[in-house]
Amino acid sequence: MDDTATNTILATAGVASILLFALKGLLDQIPEMMDSASRFRDAWQRFKGPELPPRIDEELPPPADDEEPPIAA
Repeated sequence: MDDTATNTILATAGVASILLFALKGLLDQIPEMMDSASRFRDAWQRFKGPELPPRIDEELPPPADDEEPPIAA
């Protein structure tokens, strides 16, 4: 009976350590997955093409005629 209890405790501890090791491995991959997802999102936006110009019935912002042109160096 004493050996059974010892083996059960050791087996439980072994399984727990393997689960913690696997969980740590998964959690370590999260930052790389987030970076990859953002790169994928940016690439997808570029793939879909440029945004369409505004429709004629939409209000356009007024032209900026009051600004001075930049001074040539």
